[in-house]
Amino acid sequence: MALRRSIHDEVCREGWNEGLSSFTPYYGGQEIDASLLLPLVGFLPADDPRMAATIETIRRDLTEDGLVRRLKAKSGKTEEGAFLACSCWMADCLSLQGRHEEARAQFERVLAVCNDVGLLSEEYDVPAKHLAGNFPQALTHLAVVNTALGLSGPRVQRKRCQAALGDGTGTHAGRGTHMSEQDVWVQSAVRACAILRVCNLW
Repeated sequence: MALRRSIHDEVCREGWNEGLSSFTPYYGGQEIDASLLLPLVGFLPADDPRMAATIETIRRDLTEDGLVRRLKAKSGKTEEGAFLACSCWMADCLSLQGRHEEARAQFERVLAVCNDVGLLSEEYDVPAKHLAGNFPQALTHLAVVNTALGLSGPRVQRKRCQAALGDGTGTHAGRGTHMSEQDVWVQSAVRACAILRVCNLW
């Protein structure tokens, strides 16, 4: 426990960049990285002042048309697209901060770029308006599952997931009935799980 505390304290001290108002990928780093949404791994709570500042810095500097890039685009180099898993992680962090409406909007932005059969890739090219990178991407679909279930909260029950999949009689949620926002999210999560299983990725 003493070693764990020592490492934690060192990372908090050396990994924090006051000028950027953000944690950085390595000690002395001068760039922000959206993979540093650390509340999701329990390193610091989302309301810790340094973590809250990191979340806001990432959101301000790495968001492009509602989607989150992992790193800033570098001039003169081939740009990577917005990283869809990071966009889900941002929704998770906003939810942990109690900013539920913003979290929902962030997640809905990710769902809006699914292709016609609900698949997502690693990235999204915002200027060209198309999916990019590895396709389909397991990490993205896992992030969709986690975020959908997290935003649905205690209302997520077995019967809700069964409704999203269908009850075995050919009746599926959304056919002839109004679907709640949570139903849509859970159906997205179930679809993502099915995709991962079909692809032998989960």
